Amino acid sequence: MMPRQYKPSLVPVAFILTLVVLVATLFTGQQVAQGMTGIWQLLTGEASPYQSIVVWQWRASRALGALIIGAGLGVSGAVFQSLVRNPLGSPDITGFNVGAFTGVLLSIAWFGNVYWMSVLGAILGGLCAALLVYLFAYRDGHSGFRLIIVGIAISATLTAFNQWLSLSVSLETAMTAALWSAGSLNGMTWSRILPAAILLILLMCVALAMNSRMKLLEMGDDTAAALGVSVNKSRLALMFVGVSLTAVATAITGPIAFISLAAPQIARRLENNASISLTASALVGAMLLLAADFLAQHAWQGITLPVGLVTISLGGLYLVYLIVREGRL
Repeated sequence: MMPRQYKPSLVPVAFILTLVVLVATLFTGQQVAQGMTGIWQLLTGEASPYQSIVVWQWRASRALGALIIGAGLGVSGAVFQSLVRNPLGSPDITGFNVGAFTGVLLSIAWFGNVYWMSVLGAILGGLCAALLVYLFAYRDGHSGFRLIIVGIAISATLTAFNQWLSLSVSLETAMTAALWSAGSLNGMTWSRILPAAILLILLMCVALAMNSRMKLLEMGDDTAAALGVSVNKSRLALMFVGVSLTAVATAITGPIAFISLAAPQIARRLENNASISLTASALVGAMLLLAADFLAQHAWQGITLPVGLVTISLGGLYLVYLIVREGRL
């Protein structure tokens, strides 16, 4: 019997790529920094006030938002894919981000464009969607495939409701919702991202603290219960954390699709590991969203696209590949 060939982890490569994209995001542009000299002046505070404001007030807050939100979406996708033991079991597919969108639409319709009311509405909407999926998919336990199918049905229903709601509200409210629904990091300021970043980091820490329970649940409910895990309570707690991560990210930027779907699977392949790692998923999610936002800003000269359009364009191709691959297994 030949010994199994060791394959090194490529996660450090992803970390280096993230740093490269971060530097490019902060300093790209002749009016911002011209070569290493300009970058050094910005780092030492010798640059002009205009350059400093552009980099440290506008770009840095946006880059931090992309990193934190991408990491949160990556962890959320890893939690759900682990729970349902299926690479298609992410919030994008199972409708939890659509439920968060519904909560934000209702919040805007009832209370106006109030930031923290939108955050609360997103969390409640995502949790309600998760509860509906959980209840309708329950039949002497939960099947991963059944959760995905029910999630797709709930997502389609909520999407239709969201469209009806957008047509029923005032024109101003509909325009606000339409701009927000594209998924964008535009207007990401320090005052807006820091409170949300703290909340996302706390939720990710809770997910990491429950990582051992999540790994045991991957072995099956009977095995996890035999090892002392309260299966239903642990699953509900993990679902709450995963939905909250998706909902907070959705409330801040609008729906950003496919980061939750792709990040855990890319991380698993980079680690050469059969299981899903939360830390690697967070890193890959941060890298994907930061890179997508860089493309959204610089791919077309003079035009800044919503990052959600970039992720959904690239993610659609990945989803087709994933569905074809799963169909062959």
